[in-house]
Amino acid sequence: MISWEALGRAQVPGGGGVMDLFRRGTELSIRVDGRELMSSRVHGSEDALAELACGKVRTRPEARVLIGGLGMGFTLAAALRTLQDDAVVEISELVPEVVAWNRGPIGPVAGHPLEDPRVLVQQRDVGEVIREGEDRYDAIMLDVDNGPTGLTRSDNDWLYGHTGLAAAWRALRRGGVLAVWSAAPDRAFTRRLGHAGFQVEEVVVRARGDKGGRRHTIWLGRREAPRR
Repeated sequence: MISWEALGRAQVPGGGGVMDLFRRGTELSIRVDGRELMSSRVHGSEDALAELACGKVRTRPEARVLIGGLGMGFTLAAALRTLQDDAVVEISELVPEVVAWNRGPIGPVAGHPLEDPRVLVQQRDVGEVIREGEDRYDAIMLDVDNGPTGLTRSDNDWLYGHTGLAAAWRALRRGGVLAVWSAAPDRAFTRRLGHAGFQVEEVVVRARGDKGGRRHTIWLGRREAPRR
């Protein structure tokens, strides 16, 4: 049996623990404090996050979208495949090593999406980016931590609370979409999205795309009418 090889280590800012990158054969794994956060084998729901969100805005001229969390680049790659050539895709990634890994050993697994000229990378907290935006984005995709029930940083809870959702609503253009990935369903979060003024759609997708029994949840919140 092939053993795991350690390729890199990073400290997650804000007391989020230690993040490690491992490789076994062609498989890559990112773990936080020994717990697997993502794997190159399982990314169907990450692809779906971008396909669902960007599919709703792809016909807009010069669409601008924001992705919170780079991960292994699968959501970014799917967004680039879905959007048109005049789109701009902003990536906000807090851990600089994750960006470096995606430019290095992780790059080939998603097809080197960071090399696409439509991509702008910001090594900062996506919450800060959202707070600074107003009517800026056609879509915002959040694949941060483990969804509304965080795994690594308690600071991420702000994103999924009433204040964070209100900031996301303001950062979206009219008709824009907030898409949120989660490892599990969360009825309370569904209600918070509605209270924040979004028209909510909850989609359950397979973790591995078209096979396997494991499921993940994606929320799509559309900004339509003025916020209540």
